[in-house]
Amino acid sequence: MGNYILAHDLGTTGNKATLYDREGNLLASSFYSYPTYYPYPNWVEQNPLDYWEAVKNSTRELLVKSKIRPREIAVISFSGQMMGCLPVDRDGKPLRNIIIWADQRGIKEAEFIRDRIGEDKVYKTTGHRISPTYSASKILWIKRNEPDVFSQTYKFLLAKDFIVYKLTNRWVTDFSDASGTNLFDLEKEKWSEEIIEALEISIDKLPEVHSSLEVVGELTREASSELDLPSGIPIVVGGGDGACAACGAGVVEEGDAYNYLGASSWIAIASERPIYDPEMRTFTFHHLEPGLFMPTGTMQSAGLSYQWARDNLAVREKEVAGSFNLSPYEIMDLEAEKIPPGCENLIFLPYLLGERSPHWNPDARGVFIGLTPRHTRIHLIRAVLEGVGFNLRIILDAFLAQGVEIKEIRLIGGGGKSRLWSEILANIFERDILRMKVLEEATSLGSAIAGGIGVGIFPSLKVVKELVKIRERIKPDTEKISIYRRIFPVFVEAYKRLTPIFDKLGGL
Repeated sequence: MGNYILAHDLGTTGNKATLYDREGNLLASSFYSYPTYYPYPNWVEQNPLDYWEAVKNSTRELLVKSKIRPREIAVISFSGQMMGCLPVDRDGKPLRNIIIWADQRGIKEAEFIRDRIGEDKVYKTTGHRISPTYSASKILWIKRNEPDVFSQTYKFLLAKDFIVYKLTNRWVTDFSDASGTNLFDLEKEKWSEEIIEALEISIDKLPEVHSSLEVVGELTREASSELDLPSGIPIVVGGGDGACAACGAGVVEEGDAYNYLGASSWIAIASERPIYDPEMRTFTFHHLEPGLFMPTGTMQSAGLSYQWARDNLAVREKEVAGSFNLSPYEIMDLEAEKIPPGCENLIFLPYLLGERSPHWNPDARGVFIGLTPRHTRIHLIRAVLEGVGFNLRIILDAFLAQGVEIKEIRLIGGGGKSRLWSEILANIFERDILRMKVLEEATSLGSAIAGGIGVGIFPSLKVVKELVKIRERIKPDTEKISIYRRIFPVFVEAYKRLTPIFDKLGGL
């Protein structure tokens, strides 16, 4: 057996290929981006063939960077964006673009599921409320609006599962990814025949479900030639990005919690039981290991909101950053740091793509409230950071209301590179923030650990307690806590008051 683990993380902006050794050390990484398409409001798609090109190119580049001999790779494993819907024919050919997690076109289909089965039944079975963000509504949308595509569909796949098929010729998914479809019986760890039959979707159109830690096939000769790798390498299915991120953050035992801060953002915990919130603000994914769960609250537009601010409010910062080979976000942070906490009572509602937790409202929109002549564009930039933090605080409060004890929160994702944002979160959450040594690669690390367990390099998920390191502990500041405590209720009320306006805008 080889000594190295190759992990692929199929994210929203591109694929990151990473190479780890048997001690969990990151040796090299390679990123290959792909575009996202927004053809209509609430529609978000990608071309799955771009995923395949990204995997091929990032793998080749990784081999060159690392100078590792291909035969030294012991296993290939995956993590990927969740809740997608990719119809493919019997030969694995995509029949249309993949409808990805951020897409919310299936509002009518979600209502159909609600009328046919009931919100409570779906929530108690799948761990999730009914929403157009989940795969079930997207599958039904295709059935209703693209019947020719639906009739030709052999399997509906999730993002990483398409690549696993390309490598192994096997139609498989895992517990964690399946748990984001609205079609999976969470505690029984299998597709819910009751829900699938009620929606008149053949169970044969869904892939086999396996533990995230299982070897599901070997690299075929055909795929090996395209990747410049030897055939026969074991392929571990891995998991959805949330569960892999939890593993990469060291969150695998009861009481552990983390905040992923990327394009979207979520707070999640490890638990030996699902958590069913009476208000359905949070939901529960399956973790990487059988019998382990990941109660979660996810917001749509976190890093995406800051990216919007970069592109529309920070043109000058982008120019300066380019001249000095810096990230525009570093310049934005330096300027936003000069603005006092609370932005002199300027509030941003970060609902650019509607919202999942805690509001579950696809018609919600982004809003700045409280603008005065004193406010500058830098106030707006800081308000975006704080607005994301306030929304995450609502999610945190939903867990606390269920009796969950969260004393500290591990921070991962690209947003975790911002010390300013980390401090803002510590003060809004009123808890220590642990900035992890591995931030953007945490999801890949989790995938690599799953792969290592699958082929016997690592004994169990508990190995993360040795492999995952903390870079910095940020403690909240009492004075800043008091400022955010004053503004937070206004943030919460602002959404409630604007909900009728969002409804009207959505109906135009």
